[in-house]
Amino acid sequence: MTGLDWASMIGFVGTACIIGAYAYLTYKDEPNPLILHGTNLTGAALLTVSLLVHTNWPSLVLEGFWAAIAIWGLAKALKGRRRRT
Repeated sequence: MTGLDWASMIGFVGTACIIGAYAYLTYKDEPNPLILHGTNLTGAALLTVSLLVHTNWPSLVLEGFWAAIAIWGLAKALKGRRRRT
């Protein structure tokens, strides 16, 4: 058995981000959308780096959608924040 390479380690950090964001969403009654979507976007980006090295096309497509939804959520949150100020 060999050790984990750098791409796999980055992928695990991305996985931790996405799991952490989901836990945060579940734990908080009113989660901060910037934290939620920012953490999801970070996780998707890190997993994408890993998947570009260790290609798994279905997972890579999933991360593309995950990132797009996170970007949409961030844009929506920033737009809402500008309206309130």
